[in-house]
Amino acid sequence: MSNTSHQPATPAPTSSATVGDELELDITNVAHGGIFVARHEGRVIFVSDTLPGERVRARLTEANHKSFWRAETVAVLDAATERQPHIWSAASVERAPEDRAGGAEFGHIELGFQRELKRQVLADALARMAGIDSDVVVEPVAVSAKASPGDAMDGTGWRTRVSLHVAADGTIGPYAARSHRVIPVDDLPLAEHELELRAPLDTLFHNAAKIDLVAPSKGDVQVLVSAKDANGKPKRVPHGLIHEIVADREFELDRSGFWQVHSMAADTLYHAVQNIIDPATFDPRASNLDLYGGVGLLAAAVGDKFGQSTRITSVESDPEAVAFAARNLKEWAGATAEADRVDRFLQRLLREADAAERARLAAATVVLDPPRSGAGKAVVDQLVALAPKQIVYVACDPVALARDVALFAKQGYELKTLRAFDLFPNTHHVEAVALLCK
Repeated sequence: MSNTSHQPATPAPTSSATVGDELELDITNVAHGGIFVARHEGRVIFVSDTLPGERVRARLTEANHKSFWRAETVAVLDAATERQPHIWSAASVERAPEDRAGGAEFGHIELGFQRELKRQVLADALARMAGIDSDVVVEPVAVSAKASPGDAMDGTGWRTRVSLHVAADGTIGPYAARSHRVIPVDDLPLAEHELELRAPLDTLFHNAAKIDLVAPSKGDVQVLVSAKDANGKPKRVPHGLIHEIVADREFELDRSGFWQVHSMAADTLYHAVQNIIDPATFDPRASNLDLYGGVGLLAAAVGDKFGQSTRITSVESDPEAVAFAARNLKEWAGATAEADRVDRFLQRLLREADAAERARLAAATVVLDPPRSGAGKAVVDQLVALAPKQIVYVACDPVALARDVALFAKQGYELKTLRAFDLFPNTHHVEAVALLCK
């Protein structure tokens, strides 16, 4: 198992350098966040646009931390066997670092080895933070029917949502990696092909702040232009309905609302949640919960699995998403959607639930899909106080997941099952679904 720890080497390094200096470095392993680890005179250096086993020349971008520096690869001196031509020429190491488009930081790595690196990051986080030795694998995800056969082989053609930024001269494009500098591009290889064809990459938008492209599974690609407000920030795009299809079920949401980015992500997570729940423990009459519920995708997965009498409450802080969740869950008599922050909702349950409701909560299955920062200690403590039978945790950040798994473990909830999915090919991101039980 690779060690992805960010801890400084000992003894404390004494070497000095300045930003802009170039060093020849041997890359030893992967770190969380799509960067890689080298050491120079005892100091850790985090290096982008490389991979383990390579020797590179890298330019320092940060050199003021005592424990680590940061650098960008400017030349590959000895390439690893897993290096491939970058799937996006706009992000290639052949460009100057400041001119590389961001958003495909693993695009220079063979797809199978990308998954191995993601596995290492997830397994290492669980080992370091939760003391768990995991044999998890990162599973590939099928491409949609709209994709070409080659997309599955190189991890392209999957994005159904793309945000492009607007430069001062009206040019649009992604930001450069690790900056807010707009990079003009002439293609978007990670995007679904219909979305890429509709992207107005050669158009100037002088009065816009952002261009969002949305390719719903039903209907046409939407091009959403956000005008600037008085402070130069994006104004809200006018409302418009779109429909997404998952497992023959239709979900309604606003075109600017949150939905999974990969064309098959919603379907993958819908079935993963259904399959990871222990049916022997599930009680449809319990006070089951769907936390950070969005427009009701995972609550619907639970209802479809266990029947129309399933009782489940979906909780989401965005009132508009909650309104859509109420519509999307209307066929389940016991399904409700509440607009509230998850921590406040759980605190209210702890304060107000009577003995009968406490018993229904103790029999419950809780599904939670928190933001990248994870659930955190306050929400974990509240859930443990409610003492549900099982907790299904959907995570998009391996370190946040490992931290929360450790918090649950300290209070008696054991990680029973873990699956990981490559829902973001050619990036460092990985999605995981975990089952925790008392």
